[in-house]
Amino acid sequence: MCYKKSISLLLLVCCSSSSFAFLPQTSLRAGGIAVLPISEQTQHVSYQNKPILLTHEAQQKYAIVGIPLSTPVGKIAIQTDQGSIDLDIQPYAYAEQHIQLKEQRYVEPSATELARYKTEAAAQNAIYQSFTPAQSTTFPQFIAPTQGKFSNSFGRKRFFNQEARAPHSGLDIPAPIGQQVIAPAAGTVVGIGDYFFNGKTILIDHGQGLISMFCHLSHIDVTVGQQLLQGEKIGLVGKTGRVTGPHLHWGMSLNDARVDPQLFLAK
Repeated sequence: MCYKKSISLLLLVCCSSSSFAFLPQTSLRAGGIAVLPISEQTQHVSYQNKPILLTHEAQQKYAIVGIPLSTPVGKIAIQTDQGSIDLDIQPYAYAEQHIQLKEQRYVEPSATELARYKTEAAAQNAIYQSFTPAQSTTFPQFIAPTQGKFSNSFGRKRFFNQEARAPHSGLDIPAPIGQQVIAPAAGTVVGIGDYFFNGKTILIDHGQGLISMFCHLSHIDVTVGQQLLQGEKIGLVGKTGRVTGPHLHWGMSLNDARVDPQLFLAK
Protein backbone atom coordinates (compact mmCIF):
# COMPACT_ATOMS: atom_id res chain seq x y z
CA MET A 1 0.00 0.00 0.00
CA CYS A 2 1.37 3.40 -0.94
CA TYR A 3 1.31 6.27 1.49
CA LYS A 4 2.41 9.89 1.55
CA LYS A 5 2.10 11.89 4.72
CA SER A 6 3.68 14.61 6.80
CA ILE A 7 4.73 12.99 10.07
CA SER A 8 6.50 15.75 12.01
CA LEU A 9 4.09 15.53 14.96
CA LEU A 10 4.09 11.73 14.94
CA LEU A 11 7.88 11.65 15.09
CA LEU A 12 8.03 14.07 18.00
CA VAL A 13 5.45 12.08 19.96
CA CYS A 14 6.82 8.58 19.39
CA CYS A 15 10.49 9.43 19.83
CA SER A 16 10.18 11.64 22.90
CA SER A 17 9.09 8.62 24.94
CA SER A 18 11.69 7.05 27.20
CA SER A 19 10.69 3.72 25.62
CA PHE A 20 12.67 4.73 22.55
CA ALA A 21 15.78 6.08 24.30
CA PHE A 22 17.96 3.60 22.39
CA LEU A 23 17.17 5.34 19.09
CA PRO A 24 18.69 8.69 18.05
CA GLN A 25 16.83 11.83 18.99
CA THR A 26 14.62 13.18 16.23
CA SER A 27 15.48 16.73 15.18
CA LEU A 28 13.90 17.86 11.92
CA ARG A 29 16.53 20.46 10.96
CA ALA A 30 19.52 20.71 8.70
CA GLY A 31 22.15 18.52 10.34
CA GLY A 32 19.48 16.63 12.27
CA ILE A 33 18.01 13.13 12.21
CA ALA A 34 14.56 11.77 11.35
CA VAL A 35 13.45 8.54 13.03
CA LEU A 36 10.66 7.16 10.84
CA PRO A 37 8.41 4.27 11.89
CA ILE A 38 7.77 2.19 8.75
CA SER A 39 5.80 -0.92 7.90
CA GLU A 40 7.33 -4.39 8.00
CA GLN A 41 6.65 -4.63 4.26
CA THR A 42 9.03 -1.74 3.57
CA GLN A 43 12.35 -3.12 2.32
CA HIS A 44 13.99 -0.14 0.61
CA VAL A 45 14.19 3.49 1.79
CA SER A 46 16.29 6.24 0.19
CA TYR A 47 16.88 9.97 0.28
CA GLN A 48 18.58 11.81 -2.59
CA ASN A 49 19.18 8.38 -4.17
CA LYS A 50 21.17 7.19 -1.14
CA PRO A 51 20.10 4.14 0.88
CA ILE A 52 18.82 4.66 4.41
CA LEU A 53 19.62 2.71 7.57
CA LEU A 54 16.80 0.36 8.68
CA THR A 55 16.44 -1.19 12.13
CA HIS A 56 14.00 -3.10 14.34
CA GLU A 57 13.33 -1.89 17.88
CA ALA A 58 10.58 -3.06 20.26
CA GLN A 59 8.68 -4.90 17.49
CA GLN A 60 8.68 -1.80 15.27
CA LYS A 61 10.69 -1.19 12.10
CA TYR A 62 12.35 2.21 11.60
CA ALA A 63 14.23 4.15 8.97
CA ILE A 64 16.92 6.42 10.45
CA VAL A 65 17.57 9.35 8.09
CA GLY A 66 20.42 11.87 8.25
CA ILE A 67 19.43 15.37 7.09
CA PRO A 68 22.32 17.17 5.33
CA LEU A 69 23.50 20.52 6.70
CA SER A 70 22.74 22.07 3.31
CA THR A 71 19.02 21.15 3.49
CA PRO A 72 16.74 24.21 3.13
CA VAL A 73 13.71 24.84 5.33
CA GLY A 74 10.55 23.23 3.94
CA LYS A 75 9.35 19.82 2.80
CA ILE A 76 11.62 16.99 1.72
CA ALA A 77 10.51 13.58 0.46
CA ILE A 78 11.89 10.28 1.69
CA GLN A 79 11.36 7.54 -0.89
CA THR A 80 10.30 4.00 0.03
CA ASP A 81 9.11 0.99 -1.94
CA GLN A 82 5.69 1.62 -0.35
CA GLY A 83 5.45 5.29 -1.38
CA SER A 84 7.01 8.53 -0.14
CA ILE A 85 7.09 10.19 3.27
CA ASP A 86 7.13 13.99 3.55
CA LEU A 87 9.14 15.68 6.29
CA ASP A 88 8.91 19.34 7.31
CA ILE A 89 12.43 20.68 7.90
CA GLN A 90 12.32 23.42 10.51
CA PRO A 91 14.46 26.59 10.81
CA TYR A 92 17.42 26.31 13.14
CA ALA A 93 19.76 29.17 14.01
CA TYR A 94 23.31 27.90 14.22
CA ALA A 95 25.76 30.31 15.82
CA GLU A 96 28.73 31.92 14.11
CA GLN A 97 32.29 31.12 15.12
CA HIS A 98 35.18 33.50 14.42
CA ILE A 99 38.60 31.86 14.72
CA GLN A 100 41.99 33.53 14.47
CA LEU A 101 44.66 31.17 13.18
CA LYS A 102 48.36 31.85 13.55
CA GLU A 103 49.23 29.84 10.45
CA GLN A 104 47.73 31.47 7.35
CA ARG A 105 48.41 28.26 5.39
CA TYR A 106 45.31 26.77 7.07
CA VAL A 107 43.24 29.64 5.63
CA GLU A 108 44.86 29.90 2.21
CA PRO A 109 46.65 26.61 1.46
CA SER A 110 49.37 26.48 -1.18
CA ALA A 111 48.71 24.66 -4.46
CA THR A 112 50.52 21.61 -3.09
CA GLU A 113 48.58 21.68 0.17
CA LEU A 114 45.29 22.19 -1.68
CA ALA A 115 46.02 19.19 -3.91
CA ARG A 116 46.80 17.15 -0.79
CA TYR A 117 43.51 18.23 0.82
CA LYS A 118 41.49 17.29 -2.29
CA THR A 119 43.03 13.82 -2.35
CA GLU A 120 42.36 13.33 1.36
CA ALA A 121 38.78 14.64 1.06
CA ALA A 122 38.06 12.26 -1.83
CA ALA A 123 39.23 9.28 0.24
CA GLN A 124 37.07 10.33 3.20
CA ASN A 125 34.03 11.01 1.00
CA ALA A 126 34.31 7.52 -0.50
CA ILE A 127 33.97 6.13 3.02
CA TYR A 128 31.01 8.37 3.83
CA GLN A 129 29.26 7.23 0.64
CA SER A 130 29.74 3.53 1.41
CA PHE A 131 26.90 1.32 2.63
CA THR A 132 27.84 -1.92 4.37
CA PRO A 133 25.51 -4.56 5.87
CA ALA A 134 24.02 -3.98 9.31
CA GLN A 135 26.40 -5.00 12.10
CA SER A 136 23.58 -5.62 14.55
CA THR A 137 19.87 -6.44 14.49
CA THR A 138 19.21 -3.28 16.51
CA PHE A 139 20.48 0.29 16.36
CA PRO A 140 23.80 0.71 18.20
CA GLN A 141 23.69 2.64 21.46
CA PHE A 142 26.31 5.39 21.58
CA ILE A 143 28.42 6.78 24.41
CA ALA A 144 30.70 9.83 24.40
CA PRO A 145 34.13 9.03 22.86
CA THR A 146 36.08 11.02 25.48
CA GLN A 147 35.52 12.97 28.68
CA GLY A 148 34.85 16.69 28.53
CA LYS A 149 32.20 19.35 28.17
CA PHE A 150 30.75 19.58 24.68
CA SER A 151 31.30 22.94 23.02
CA ASN A 152 28.02 22.81 21.04
CA SER A 153 30.05 23.70 17.97
CA PHE A 154 28.19 21.52 15.46
CA GLY A 155 26.75 23.49 12.54
CA ARG A 156 28.43 26.78 13.44
CA LYS A 157 29.11 29.11 10.52
CA ARG A 158 32.87 29.48 10.66
CA PHE A 159 35.15 32.38 9.80
CA PHE A 160 38.92 31.80 9.80
CA ASN A 161 40.88 35.06 9.97
CA GLN A 162 37.69 36.86 8.85
CA GLU A 163 37.23 34.55 5.83
CA ALA A 164 34.00 32.51 5.59
CA ARG A 165 34.31 28.73 5.41
CA ALA A 166 31.95 25.74 5.45
CA PRO A 167 29.84 25.13 8.58
CA HIS A 168 31.44 23.01 11.27
CA SER A 169 30.32 19.43 10.61
CA GLY A 170 31.31 17.87 13.93
CA LEU A 171 31.26 18.31 17.69
CA ASP A 172 34.34 19.59 19.51
CA ILE A 173 35.20 18.21 22.95
CA PRO A 174 37.99 20.23 24.61
CA ALA A 175 40.34 17.88 26.46
CA PRO A 176 44.02 17.63 27.41
CA ILE A 177 46.55 16.10 25.06
CA GLY A 178 46.90 12.39 25.78
CA GLN A 179 43.40 11.84 27.14
CA GLN A 180 41.95 8.52 26.02
CA VAL A 181 39.52 8.32 23.08
CA ILE A 182 37.24 5.27 22.85
CA ALA A 183 34.88 3.77 20.29
CA PRO A 184 31.40 5.20 21.04
CA ALA A 185 29.81 2.05 19.57
CA ALA A 186 30.92 -1.21 18.03
CA GLY A 187 32.21 -1.04 14.47
CA THR A 188 35.02 -1.59 11.99
CA VAL A 189 37.95 0.77 11.44
CA VAL A 190 37.68 1.79 7.78
CA GLY A 191 40.10 4.70 7.60
CA ILE A 192 43.07 6.23 9.36
CA GLY A 193 45.33 9.07 8.26
CA ASP A 194 47.28 12.19 9.11
CA TYR A 195 45.36 14.81 7.13
CA PHE A 196 46.12 18.44 6.34
CA PHE A 197 43.07 19.94 8.08
CA ASN A 198 41.92 17.07 10.31
CA GLY A 199 45.29 15.92 11.60
CA LYS A 200 45.55 12.35 12.86
CA THR A 201 42.14 10.83 12.11
CA ILE A 202 40.16 7.59 12.56
CA LEU A 203 36.94 6.61 10.77
CA ILE A 204 34.73 3.79 12.09
CA ASP A 205 31.93 2.09 10.12
CA HIS A 206 28.95 1.08 12.29
CA GLY A 207 27.00 -0.37 9.36
CA GLN A 208 24.41 0.84 6.82
CA GLY A 209 26.05 4.19 6.09
CA LEU A 210 26.60 5.18 9.74
CA ILE A 211 30.20 6.42 10.05
CA SER A 212 31.95 8.09 12.98
CA MET A 213 35.06 10.25 12.66
CA PHE A 214 37.65 11.35 15.22
CA CYS A 215 40.14 14.10 14.35
CA HIS A 216 43.16 16.02 15.72
CA LEU A 217 44.45 12.98 17.62
CA SER A 218 47.97 12.84 19.03
CA HIS A 219 48.16 9.07 18.66
CA ILE A 220 46.24 6.32 16.82
CA ASP A 221 45.98 2.88 18.44
CA VAL A 222 44.00 1.00 15.77
CA THR A 223 44.50 -0.32 12.24
CA VAL A 224 42.25 -0.44 9.19
CA GLY A 225 40.03 -3.51 9.27
CA GLN A 226 40.14 -3.84 13.06
CA GLN A 227 36.85 -4.84 14.69
CA LEU A 228 35.99 -2.72 17.72
CA LEU A 229 33.73 -3.14 20.71
CA GLN A 230 32.06 -0.18 22.36
CA GLY A 231 34.43 1.48 24.83
CA GLU A 232 37.60 0.08 23.28
CA LYS A 233 40.52 2.52 23.17
CA ILE A 234 41.22 3.90 19.69
CA GLY A 235 43.63 6.79 20.32
CA LEU A 236 44.56 9.88 22.30
CA VAL A 237 43.37 13.50 22.19
CA GLY A 238 45.77 15.89 20.46
CA LYS A 239 45.97 19.14 18.52
CA THR A 240 47.14 17.99 15.09
CA GLY A 241 45.90 19.64 11.88
CA ARG A 242 43.97 22.93 11.86
CA VAL A 243 43.33 23.66 15.53
CA THR A 244 43.73 26.46 18.06
CA GLY A 245 44.08 24.11 21.02
CA PRO A 246 43.81 20.45 22.08
CA HIS A 247 40.41 18.86 21.57
CA LEU A 248 38.62 15.94 19.94
CA HIS A 249 36.56 16.61 16.83
CA TRP A 250 33.80 13.98 16.78
CA GLY A 251 31.89 13.73 13.52
CA MET A 252 28.96 11.51 12.56
CA SER A 253 27.79 10.78 9.03
CA LEU A 254 24.49 9.03 8.23
CA ASN A 255 23.56 8.31 4.59
CA ASP A 256 26.41 10.66 3.63
CA ALA A 257 24.89 13.52 5.66
CA ARG A 258 26.95 15.11 8.45
CA VAL A 259 24.68 15.16 11.49
CA ASP A 260 24.89 16.35 15.09
CA PRO A 261 26.66 13.67 17.19
CA GLN A 262 24.77 14.71 20.33
CA LEU A 263 21.58 13.30 18.80
CA PHE A 264 23.02 9.79 19.19
CA LEU A 265 23.45 10.13 22.95
CA ALA A 266 20.81 9.45 25.57
CA LYS A 267 19.30 12.64 26.98
